[in-house]
Parts: sequence; C-alpha cells; structure tokens
Amino acid sequence: MESNHSLAPSSDIPPDVADLCRQVELWRQTRTHREPMPEQLWTLATSLARQYTVARISRFARLHYYTLKERVEGRVGQSTKRKGKQPAFIEVPLPLCAPSTECIVELENPRRGRMRIHVKGAPAMDLIALTRSFWSFES
Repeated sequence: MESNHSLAPSSDIPPDVADLCRQVELWRQTRTHREPMPEQLWTLATSLARQYTVARISRFARLHYYTLKERVEGRVGQSTKRKGKQPAFIEVPLPLCAPSTECIVELENPRRGRMRIHVKGAPAMDLIALTRSFWSFES
C-alpha cells in the first residue's frame, strides 16, 4: 500500500531515490518534535540531487527545495562563517566640504548581517553606493 504523500507511481522513481524516500519517511515517523534531519540523509539527498536534479529529489522525498538547493551548491552555513570575521566598526572619512546633513540608516540581511550607518554630511550618492555594496557583497 502506497503512502498518501506519494506524487508519482513507484515505477517512475529510480531505486536509489526510492530508498532515500523510505529512509526519510522512516526518520519522519521516528523523530522527536522539530528534530533536524540527520546529516547522513542530507548527504544522500544532495548526492542524488546532483544526479537527478534538485526538483525531482525534493518532490519525491518531500524535502524543502531551496534548502536542498543550497546544500547542493555548497552554501549551507555561510552566514555563520562570516559572523566571526565582521569588523565591529569601520570609519569612512568624508571630504571636509560636504554639506552638514545628518541621518542614521540601519540595514539588516539575515544572510549577511546587520549594518548601521550614521552619516554626517555625506552626499546621497555615497550612501546609495555604500548600501548597494552591502546588499551585493559576496565572499
């Protein structure tokens, strides 16, 4: 008897993918509340996703597509790696002839961190360039 969650006939699922689906389902039935999926299952899922595509594996095994995609691309945990390397404070010197305007801008990005800018006398274009570099920074 097939599970209610099955999205394709078992004949359409390759045997190694079906094995992953069984292991994931067994883990779901035996896990404690909100326990993360074991790394061994993620490793198997990423390996199969490289062979069969992220879309197929996420659909058959009922895994979150974007989480699996990040793992396949090797981007898991990058935000935590950067936290220890962020400087506490960076002073950006401004020219003396700038107008005397003042503002505070706070930016937050869950993957890249938080930035607070206290500007006295900077032209708006400098502020725009600084915020764009924060949002597009790739390490």
